Amino acid sequence: MSENEEIAGTIPQEDIEAAEKLKNEANELFKKQNYNGAIELYTQAIKKNWKNAVYFANRSISNLRLENFGYALSDASKAIELDKTYTKAYYRRAAAHMSLGKYKLALKDFEYVTKVRPNDQDAKLKYSECNKIVKKIAFEKAISVDKKEVNIADSINLDVMTIEDEYEGPALEDGKVTLKFVTELMEYYKQQKKLHKKYAYKILIDVKSYLQTLPSLVDIKVPDNQKFTVCGDIHGQFYDLMNIFKLNGLPSQANPYLFNGDFVDRGSFSVECIFTLFSFKLLYPDHFYMSRGNHETLDMNRMYGFRGEVTSKYSSQMADLFTEVYNWLPLAHCINNRVLVMHGGLFSKDDVTLEDIRKVDRNKQPPEDGIMCELLWSDPQPMLGRAPSKRGVGCQFGPDVTTNFLQRNGLDYVIRSHEVKNDGYEVAHDGKCITVFSAPNYCDTMGNLGAFITMNGKDLKPNFTTYEAVPHPDVKPMAYANSFLSMLCQ
Repeated sequence: MSENEEIAGTIPQEDIEAAEKLKNEANELFKKQNYNGAIELYTQAIKKNWKNAVYFANRSISNLRLENFGYALSDASKAIELDKTYTKAYYRRAAAHMSLGKYKLALKDFEYVTKVRPNDQDAKLKYSECNKIVKKIAFEKAISVDKKEVNIADSINLDVMTIEDEYEGPALEDGKVTLKFVTELMEYYKQQKKLHKKYAYKILIDVKSYLQTLPSLVDIKVPDNQKFTVCGDIHGQFYDLMNIFKLNGLPSQANPYLFNGDFVDRGSFSVECIFTLFSFKLLYPDHFYMSRGNHETLDMNRMYGFRGEVTSKYSSQMADLFTEVYNWLPLAHCINNRVLVMHGGLFSKDDVTLEDIRKVDRNKQPPEDGIMCELLWSDPQPMLGRAPSKRGVGCQFGPDVTTNFLQRNGLDYVIRSHEVKNDGYEVAHDGKCITVFSAPNYCDTMGNLGAFITMNGKDLKPNFTTYEAVPHPDVKPMAYANSFLSMLCQ
């Protein structure tokens, strides 16, 4: 660019043409669901021509697909800044707002489009649908009592629930989960059958009662010669969960597991996943561990399918009970005082200790900042220091942040999940920050491997097992997700 062109803010024709070529190449990658590759090319196009709103809007939807809601929001806002008449940019920003649970802000975007384009029927439809969601949430809040007075688990009367003669599925024995029960349950689920609601409610009530006895940070002791397994996100991919047990053995006192959050949402067999995992938790409470993920929350479940799936297979009351149970899931686990495991990552402040985590009041929906939020939402970055989160929640933390946290707390390394990785895992920050993701071919589109970590109690050295996705019945991911969000992301 010449000095005169730079002063005038004009862009040379050759850069405009090069940018358009890059955009077209990026569009092809997007169609192939290579969203990271598409983002890279859209970024190059923006460097050539930063005045084109389409490039920002296209990068926005690519980031939406990768759950980088913060980046998606920023790009959509930039597209609107460049072209206030560009309807798609408003839709992208609305989708980002909705993904972050900010429904009223999404509604404002639709309202603006309907005002400037009063004859746009599509905009009217989207405004109407979004308004229904906002009003529904407002109604739910209006009729709810203070959470400390509400206890769904205590309000359920199991005695009035009868087991029909035609029910041939697994049964609790004297109201307890047994190995026979959970083994039969997994086989029953493979046949796409449903656990009786009486047993389902009993499991949830018992799990909640047990989880309430736990601290927010759970200490795990692994003997020197014992294997211990850590799994990452499962996201409702029940048949891949079964494959983990096939490859690594069923959970038992001799084969303990930790599942590190995001058991549900997106995958359409989330009910099957969570009842299997909760059954193992009740069967082996001291050898089977579960951390809360950012998808064990009401806003995520409302948008990404779990709430819809539970309501479809059981009832909205059970969906409410799940929210109540998830509030009691521990936020982190510490293995032999040397390895900290949490779903998301580290913190925006330098002075956080294990004791601070232990003291967190977790019985709530996560706040938008602070220790609880960051444990569920943060991500590592290769650069030193910290940066605003690409997700719009939590923070991004560099290798120096990890090193300082480990030294302050006498730890060797951290394990986290939360991010799709092509190989199912990633070792970062000089081996001190490990990501494990256990849902292969995430959403039937990403083509990634899944992975789990095994270690022994003596040296806690991480060993990685990777695997491909296995076939599942023809029920698409996001089948129970909020249809309005899917409509926005087209």
